[in-house]
Amino acid sequence: MSKGQRLWLIDGSYFYKAAYNSMRDHQLDYVKLRNKVEETGSIWRAYYLNSTTPELEGFFRWLQMAPPSGPKIIVKTYGIRSGDVGSCWCKKCNKLVTPSCPVCSGYNLSQERQKGVDVGLATLALTLMDHYETLLLSSGDSDLLDVAEYLCHRGKGFELLVFRNGVAPELQSRADHIHWIDDFLDDVKRERNGNSRTT
Repeated sequence: MSKGQRLWLIDGSYFYKAAYNSMRDHQLDYVKLRNKVEETGSIWRAYYLNSTTPELEGFFRWLQMAPPSGPKIIVKTYGIRSGDVGSCWCKKCNKLVTPSCPVCSGYNLSQERQKGVDVGLATLALTLMDHYETLLLSSGDSDLLDVAEYLCHRGKGFELLVFRNGVAPELQSRADHIHWIDDFLDDVKRERNGNSRTT
């Protein structure tokens, strides 16, 4: 194991939403992003975890291609969990309300969520621990806090590669270093053109 070697784990759903909110008229270019990050140290291996959908299959294949064609990121896909939307709390009046569709005034709403990604991220971080010195995490989910703390107690470095929006403060406070993508957006963006390679 070479000194400073990092394992990069990407929560695809987080990255997509955060990039959309931060970049709007542009898309994230994963080749440019990997090259930019490797200016600060080598990446031993990179994983991208997300729910699988047929329209993303081409993007997933491209992610796995080696340079110069692609960013050489291993892809792990998971299913989607669908469930009914029941009652929820209103932040303004602090009451339990039932959401309804404004188009048909119906109450039979459902919501799709990725399943297994957080467990997959934690499993990779822990089972590959002997092969890297620093975990480079692209996720904002505080559910991964226990993994980060365990790794830190075992002498591993912990870094975040994230956008400023949607990152739990608990993760921020544990990070040895935070690479804020917002600070180098011009170096890692591509104009929106419908190219699935920059999703």
